[in-house]
Amino acid sequence: MTALVLFSGGQDSATCLAWALARFGRVETIGFDYGQRHRAELDVRAEVRDAVAAALPEGSARLGPDHMVDLGVLGEIFETALTRETEIAMRDDGLPNTFVPGRNIIFLTFAASLAYRRGLKRIVGGMCETDYSGYPDCRDDTIKALQAALNLGMDSRFVLETPLMWLTKAETWELAERLGGADLVAAIRDRTLSCYMGDTATRNDWGMGCGKCPACDLRRTGYIEYRSASN
Repeated sequence: MTALVLFSGGQDSATCLAWALARFGRVETIGFDYGQRHRAELDVRAEVRDAVAAALPEGSARLGPDHMVDLGVLGEIFETALTRETEIAMRDDGLPNTFVPGRNIIFLTFAASLAYRRGLKRIVGGMCETDYSGYPDCRDDTIKALQAALNLGMDSRFVLETPLMWLTKAETWELAERLGGADLVAAIRDRTLSCYMGDTATRNDWGMGCGKCPACDLRRTGYIEYRSASN
């Protein structure tokens, strides 16, 4: 069986890549350049892919091609804190202004189009409804509805896999440890970038990042909880 993993270069997508490599005989990855202000995440993708694969038995042999899709039009359409130099804040409707409307729906649709051409039936994404910022396109109901729509619209039988959907960030770290032990945890901690500011210069116990944005806060809190439970 083969799979296509939505792979940004961050903690969640790296864990999803490891999860897929442990289950499927051939795994390809897809990334999206949508004009994100934290574009530095794209610069670490290649080394993260290699490090994750190297930490798993037969991982390197199972890792297939990487695909990059230019979705710069999203950055032109949406004025959000992820596509503009704007202070991160909550909107009046209760959502953070880092929300890029329809981003995951668009990502998964493009991924399904590529998967259709490549003959891949499993599409893996790091969407999570437990530790997240309230994005509606990360919710389980959204993913299930989109899976139905994609299968109807492409007359196919895709399965949208979301292995992190009901995990906290601490449990995501624990999953990485179960999949690849200390080597995988170290690779994800030291090489991935989840920071909304794209800060690769600041090194923390839990990885790279400014330590101030919501993504860093989630990652730091989850890592501290994971380490406390491990000791």
